[in-house]
Amino acid sequence: MAGEREPVRIALWRTGRAGAAVPTYMTAGSAGCDLVAALDEAITLPPLGRALVPTGIAIALPEGYEAQVRPRSGLAVREGVTILNAPGTIDSDYRGEIQVALVNLSDEPRRIAPGDRIAQLVLARVERAAFELVADGSAEQAALAPGRVATNRGAGGFGHTGRAGARGEER
Repeated sequence: MAGEREPVRIALWRTGRAGAAVPTYMTAGSAGCDLVAALDEAITLPPLGRALVPTGIAIALPEGYEAQVRPRSGLAVREGVTILNAPGTIDSDYRGEIQVALVNLSDEPRRIAPGDRIAQLVLARVERAAFELVADGSAEQAALAPGRVATNRGAGGFGHTGRAGARGEER
């Protein structure tokens, strides 16, 4: 097809755990490929319980890329099981086994069986930043970020834009 790019080649190896599987894209348009639990036997996550679930695989990402470990929406919606540190980041220089920190947010115990699809892996390009320390409101700050020295928002964060309207009424 016109405009198709070559896939990024990623070396992958099994760590020796039974049930290790190569990540698989389930549809042609999938952004993430599925990771499966490489367990010897099923585990049960109690309500609010968490576990580090092995996948039995390790990868070598090219420099300039990361792999994001993200929740599977169906597992989250139907079972209440998601990823504790979502998205988890696999750096290009990490060579250990991929493991997924699952948490059960439901009020019922949830079973994770060998071979269950537990997460998805999304490849992403990464840009490196060059941080330059400048004085707040300085000419250097204005040169690095024109129009960004003073803003209406300022340092407001964590929900400040949804708390009140222009006249102070609650939303």
